[in-house]
Amino acid sequence: MKQSTNIFIIDFREKYWPLLKSLQTALLLATGLAGFMSARCPVFGWQILLGVTGSLFFAITGSTVLNMWYDRDIDAMMQRTCQRPLPSGKISPRAGLTFGIILSVIGVGWAFYLDLLYGAIVFAGLFFDVVIYTIWLKRRTAWSIVWGGIAGGMPVLAGRALGTGQVDWIGIALCLAVLFWIPTHILTFSMRNYDDYQAAGIPTFPSTYGFKITQWTIAISSIIAAIMMSIAAYGIGLTWGYLRLLAVLTGGLVFLALASMLKPSDRLNFGLFKYASLYMLWVMLLLAAEAF
Repeated sequence: MKQSTNIFIIDFREKYWPLLKSLQTALLLATGLAGFMSARCPVFGWQILLGVTGSLFFAITGSTVLNMWYDRDIDAMMQRTCQRPLPSGKISPRAGLTFGIILSVIGVGWAFYLDLLYGAIVFAGLFFDVVIYTIWLKRRTAWSIVWGGIAGGMPVLAGRALGTGQVDWIGIALCLAVLFWIPTHILTFSMRNYDDYQAAGIPTFPSTYGFKITQWTIAISSIIAAIMMSIAAYGIGLTWGYLRLLAVLTGGLVFLALASMLKPSDRLNFGLFKYASLYMLWVMLLLAAEAF
């Protein structure tokens, strides 16, 4: 029995766990929890926290797996992704699709069980990510990243809506902050893996508008994300100590963004990408910490 369990764990870790994109999932999950806790919801306990965490985890990972299932053909053409479980043949397309559907149904169903508005936003995020971004637009236009960004902003908007019972301007500002952060991820990798995307026939900003415009887009998008986050933090009512820390973190992001515009380089641009990701995580932790 113990041996069978160990074999199952090893098999899951090698074949299915990579489909979940754990780091990306953790960051998006953190935004959703921060959005919920930023509302200072009076009904706060381990049950509701478990519900938010579980529903978002399953919905986010479900959409990620479905994306990988649909993109398995182009992933096979790209050196960066050809060893993923689906294009490498470690699991069958049917198994990948089934896994993605199960995760998605659990996540969205759990979300609707908690609250109708919350469930609708979680479902919208999955729909935008899988249907609009991946299936419809990703292979057609470089501007598909807008819908990828909207999908990425849904967890924090959903969490905020669950805590407040409505979609308010603070939730929209938080959603926009994540939306404008997304290009720092997608566009950075589209430059670093330019040949891969060309081989797969995927239209990207670098192939459509050139590297310079792409670098400026990343920098400007990062600054807008910082502005949106700062506006939301002020609206939430962060105390002066947290606001000062936010100002320091935001200053670092704006400095790197301006530097990458004035003196663009691959090293500086990748540094901006890494800092922007950490910035998003740190600020979301600040919003969550303020709730206690």
